[in-house]
Amino acid sequence: MSLINEYRATEEAIKELQARLANLSQDDKLKKELEFEGKLRTLMGEYSKSLRDVIALLDPEAKLSKAPRGAAKTTSTKRARKVKQYKNPHNGEVIETKGGNHKTLKEWKAKWGGDVVESWATLLD
Repeated sequence: MSLINEYRATEEAIKELQARLANLSQDDKLKKELEFEGKLRTLMGEYSKSLRDVIALLDPEAKLSKAPRGAAKTTSTKRARKVKQYKNPHNGEVIETKGGNHKTLKEWKAKWGGDVVESWATLLD
């Protein structure tokens, strides 16, 4: 997409979002929810309570996650990469690699382009 087309599409999306925001700001339900949230936060601040405290008070059986955010699962295993064989039609040279961090492969991609070099690849079992 050209830069001017991207600009115009973004401009149009902004206009649509502004119209949606204007409609939402007129909604009575939204106004009531915002008012409730404001009063609840004021009350929580007045009593020095956090959201977790309020949830624990209202629903004692609620299970709040104690695990730190972004913790990775330890039971998962990485899938092994498959070996690819690249055969250069210009000089007949053959390379076998599991990843793209191969010196000669990088040189080929720089010289002939990544799409062209990837078309030379065959997947080995």
